[in-house]
Amino acid sequence: MANQNSNRHDFSNKIVLVTGGTGALGSSITKAFLESNATVISSYVNDKETSQTHTNSKSAMQLVKANITNEEEIEKLVSNILDKYGRIDILVNVVGAYLGGKSLVELEEKEWDLMMTLNLKSAFLISKHVTRQMVSSKTGKIIHVSSRNGLRSMGYDSAYSASKSGLIRLVESLAEETKESNINVNCIMPSIIDTQANRKTMPNADFTKWVKPEDLANVVLFLSSDEAKTITGAAIPTFGIA
Repeated sequence: MANQNSNRHDFSNKIVLVTGGTGALGSSITKAFLESNATVISSYVNDKETSQTHTNSKSAMQLVKANITNEEEIEKLVSNILDKYGRIDILVNVVGAYLGGKSLVELEEKEWDLMMTLNLKSAFLISKHVTRQMVSSKTGKIIHVSSRNGLRSMGYDSAYSASKSGLIRLVESLAEETKESNINVNCIMPSIIDTQANRKTMPNADFTKWVKPEDLANVVLFLSSDEAKTITGAAIPTFGIA
């Protein structure tokens, strides 16, 4: 089903990089940009997630395999985009993961490091290399995906919540550093997203209270548009009614 609300925006001639663009949320965001006439470069790391691609007559999509936790791969990714298109107008970073269900004393060091790497280091690295070009262009939009847990932990999620809280602080800092360059840096904070994977994990939950990927995509498109030019350094609550 088409994301009808995305058609209110027109991103013609905009170059959009969506990292983690083949997962449930990333795919919805990619589709919304394509339906709004953007040129989208979508990064992925898992070959199994690339079976479905989105194209239409007015847009273009390029799938690129890249590990967003590896600086060398990020440098190559950004350099290739700049060589081909000359710029990146919008960055939407969807890379991340959840690990919960363990108390702090049960948590292993490698699990802590995994959350910091996937949820925070990835955001730092991709922001670093895309921001350089945006500062030179004196324009740009950056949107990260944090979490409601970045505001308040629910318990048994210390590594995840700490990494998502750190992401909010990173967004605030980068927004201050780039506001004179006409760059907007924000993040959204969903709770549980209504995906097939989450439904399988929590089959007895009330799915009607979960936020849909398409609704989050609409918020991302708004933050990427000129309508949101006065918003920067914000962590936008996208909890739904959960």
